[in-house]
Amino acid sequence: MTFNPDADISGHSTSRRGRNIGIAGGGVGVVGLLVFLVGPLLGIDLTGVMGDGMLEGESGADSSNQSSLSRCDTGEDANRSIDCRMAGSQVVLDDYWAQHVEGYQAPAMTIVDGQTSTGCGTASNAVGPFYCPPDQGVYIDPSFFDVMRERFGASAGELAQLYIVGHEWGHHIQNITGTMDAHPNNGTGPTSNGVRMELQADCYAGAWLGDVTTLTDDNGEPYLETPTDAQLRDALNAAFVVGDDHIQSQSGFVNPESFTHGTSEQRQKWFSKGYQEGLGSCDSFAARGSEL
Repeated sequence: MTFNPDADISGHSTSRRGRNIGIAGGGVGVVGLLVFLVGPLLGIDLTGVMGDGMLEGESGADSSNQSSLSRCDTGEDANRSIDCRMAGSQVVLDDYWAQHVEGYQAPAMTIVDGQTSTGCGTASNAVGPFYCPPDQGVYIDPSFFDVMRERFGASAGELAQLYIVGHEWGHHIQNITGTMDAHPNNGTGPTSNGVRMELQADCYAGAWLGDVTTLTDDNGEPYLETPTDAQLRDALNAAFVVGDDHIQSQSGFVNPESFTHGTSEQRQKWFSKGYQEGLGSCDSFAARGSEL
């Protein structure tokens, strides 16, 4: 899914924090792969598992990079720059959810360039995209999409990227509407509240993307173009590679009782459910175990 080049995304409030921090060395094995992929998906900072020397750099503000976000004004900018695409997604997500949640309060959107502190620990390129409830903030390190491609064989194209951002926004919706309070963490497992929370966020992302072509800027320009079949396959591919079973299979052992996000099949199913049936289909907490 690409942005309409004429769409106005200048109203975004996306900010950038951190300085460059890179992966040292030439490659990452299975343990490193799981750190990079499981960390973002669980919302857990696993930088300590990487060992000394695996990450390098320092935190702090980068005014030159921040100024680049001020040039994210149009859909054309979003198509050309991944940072502007993230900024543009904020505009469209806020527009969508303001129409569906009474008294909607937007989360803060931060592009992490290296590492930065948050109310949920350190955001870095070893943690990837996550939502922090105490901050009511979404943190995105765009290098995560490169990790998905290079370490896990995902296509991670434009629609897949929007799906991941939409998923994190879904957690914000769960937070401000009371879903997180109503369904607190009750451990792991295939029918746990954690799995249901993640599948609902997948459904919310699908519902947003299913309706997004109806959203327009103040000039009546659609924000996004209709996704192609190839782009939808790309989003489903992203949902597949972040399934608990697929990730655990990389270590040679799959334990359903440790699941926190759902299987690849479930994640694709709930994304598709939202995309095809809309928000009304996203009550994963009402679903019986066999329906998840």
